[in-house]
Amino acid sequence: MSSPTPLKFLMPGWFSLVMGLCGLALAWHSAQAALGDMAAGLALVLGALALLVLGVLLVASVLRVSRYPQALAEDLKHPVRHAFVATLPVSLLLLATVGVALGGASGAWATVWRGVWWLGSLTQLWATLWVLGRWIAPAAASLPGQGPGNTGLWPSITPVLLIPVVGNVVAPLAGMPLGFDGWAAAQMGIGVFFWPLVLLLTLARRIAHSPLPERVLPAWFITIAPPAVIGLVLAQMQAPLLAVQALWGVALFFVLWAAPVVKRIVAQPFGVAFWALSFPLAAFTTLTLRLAQLQPESGWHGLLQNAGVLLLAATSMVVLWLGFATVRGLRDGTLLAPEPVANIIPVSA
Repeated sequence: MSSPTPLKFLMPGWFSLVMGLCGLALAWHSAQAALGDMAAGLALVLGALALLVLGVLLVASVLRVSRYPQALAEDLKHPVRHAFVATLPVSLLLLATVGVALGGASGAWATVWRGVWWLGSLTQLWATLWVLGRWIAPAAASLPGQGPGNTGLWPSITPVLLIPVVGNVVAPLAGMPLGFDGWAAAQMGIGVFFWPLVLLLTLARRIAHSPLPERVLPAWFITIAPPAVIGLVLAQMQAPLLAVQALWGVALFFVLWAAPVVKRIVAQPFGVAFWALSFPLAAFTTLTLRLAQLQPESGWHGLLQNAGVLLLAATSMVVLWLGFATVRGLRDGTLLAPEPVANIIPVSA
């Protein structure tokens, strides 16, 4: 049954739709060498759709804040949902990246993309400082939703933290072509530093403290994004090929590592958290296609290009399924409504 106040439940994580669409647009853009103009056309359509979805979500979010300010305050206090505030700045950085990829870093739209990029970059830095500020805040030991075995900050240590903390590595994708090399590299450094730290903390929470709640399982796919995006940045910086290959290998491991979780994910009712699958898979697809382009004379070129095309098809099907499921959930009233994700006490071992 539809909630009478759907806007109340429009948490910031809904901007992950924009991230997924932008990621898929970049993947199709990278497939031009293999698929021709059709890939460029689809990238443009997906980029425009991402911009439209961002606009709708921004308007809806402003209305939500004006009508239900307490709902946003609850999101910001929640041990898991608070980290999704970074999906908006990461979406802005990715939208600028799509704009630069499709239209170039100069021309009529360049000023727009510079403004979007700076807004995304600065708000991403704020999100990182705000999230990590909770770690040293005096009230850190009294987070809501704690249960037996969940003490202190451990309930908040999930792969979702990779969005606000490691999301900084997205900055150079558009920042460097736009001429902001120094700041973009500095911001990337923040993400590169915290990537292994957040990953180790997440594994420590899983092994020594408590497993993730079932509704947070899609977040394991976020572990694919950092090595994939860093690999793309290194390729853009014309780093040694071996470095790009190494990052691709790490990303491939996390794809294979997270894949078995899919069965448990799809067994649950659909939720917006499922969109955590979209951008990481798209980023890995883009890196695979880019790696093929970097070694045109190598025997790996054909294998990587074919693998990239297959990954592109699979990722497109995933995003299409996510899109249809989202429309169906909005129509049926099962998405913008209270859901058990608010309960962070583990439901399975």
